[in-house]
Amino acid sequence: MNKVPLFSAVILSFNSARYIETCVASLLAAFAAFEQPSEILIFDNGSVDNSRALVSALVDRYPDVVKALYADTNLGTTVSRNRAMAMAGGKFLLILDSDATIDSAALGILKAALEADSSIGLAAPQLRYPDGRFQLSTDQFPTVARKIRRLFTLKSMEGAAQPRDAPSDVDYAISACWLLPRAVVERVGPLDEKIFYSPEDVDYCVRVWLAGYRIVYLPTAVAIHDAQELSRRAKFFRFTLSHAGGLVYLFRKHHYAFTRSALVRRFPRPPASNG
Repeated sequence: MNKVPLFSAVILSFNSARYIETCVASLLAAFAAFEQPSEILIFDNGSVDNSRALVSALVDRYPDVVKALYADTNLGTTVSRNRAMAMAGGKFLLILDSDATIDSAALGILKAALEADSSIGLAAPQLRYPDGRFQLSTDQFPTVARKIRRLFTLKSMEGAAQPRDAPSDVDYAISACWLLPRAVVERVGPLDEKIFYSPEDVDYCVRVWLAGYRIVYLPTAVAIHDAQELSRRAKFFRFTLSHAGGLVYLFRKHHYAFTRSALVRRFPRPPASNG
């Protein structure tokens, strides 16, 4: 009888030829430190570079661990991740960007936190750029004013930001690296497929809080994220426009736009104001 995988890593690949092999290698090394088998589920989202061939080669090389799905066109971040998540059989789901890597120590810290406290629905590590710079990966829930400020001052915000030195509840964490128990995913459900690109991660974190769970940032767990930052490359690039449309949808769906308090007062466990 096959054992239930400990971890199911879900990786979304879109033109990730630069990253996908390194990402998978980091997971294989991280999983080796745990006694139970794990799996890696890759969804290639209509890549037009060499990603698909690289993903296929990884499946051939590690057939017991790596599985893949392929789309002919870019389906966005929600439909694609949902299809891979539907295949996942692990006790924990690791949502990981293809341009991110994580080691066994960081993964163990996230796992231990979830096992120690059932009120935690999502655990997120500290993210750093490959050169060691701190990456701003958590924030308060967006409002109209806060998003305008981020649009024009994000670099200075990142420069001034410092990593917390202790675990803390946060409003949301970007989905470059999440660890969730299967029971939480089953309760919260799939990503909202009405959102094509972003902010699907914010929406999911709202729903985790609404389900009565906490989202916890663990700074001693460090993952590397070589952020492609699609929405920052041009102010009116199509991903930015998609993000703007997603924000309007988010505000309408959760019945808030101008004040964070209008949202969090509906949570069974409201997060602290520092997000």
